[in-house]
Amino acid sequence: MNGGGAAHLLTARIVMDLTADFYTDVGRLTRQLRAELFELGIDSVALVRDGPAPDAAKSADAVTVGALVIALSASCGVFTTVIETLRDWLDRQAAARKISVTIGGDTIELERATAEQRGALIEAFLVQHNAEGRRR
Repeated sequence: MNGGGAAHLLTARIVMDLTADFYTDVGRLTRQLRAELFELGIDSVALVRDGPAPDAAKSADAVTVGALVIALSASCGVFTTVIETLRDWLDRQAAARKISVTIGGDTIELERATAEQRGALIEAFLVQHNAEGRRR
């Protein structure tokens, strides 16, 4: 992703709040979002793994359904593209109520708000984290 020295990587946790059927649609929607994020060429997109799988789960993997962890370069403006992709994905999904993105202890929740409201929140979040990436 970068041609020179080592770029600082941002790690973000993405959690979807979905109204979908827990054991079928949530897994499908998580995989769909994961695929869209991979298409952006970011460094890593992984399912969040923790705890034992629920008894009714179809997979033996213990994952937090509806949650992903991503790692991306902080120096290429990729973070802005990720946030825009999440916002667009949220707008296309009837079962999605909101998506939370957490970097360190800082979280932004993208909800079904007006475009202006979301734009102002996203801009403030991006300014803060793009500036942090440049300082490191």
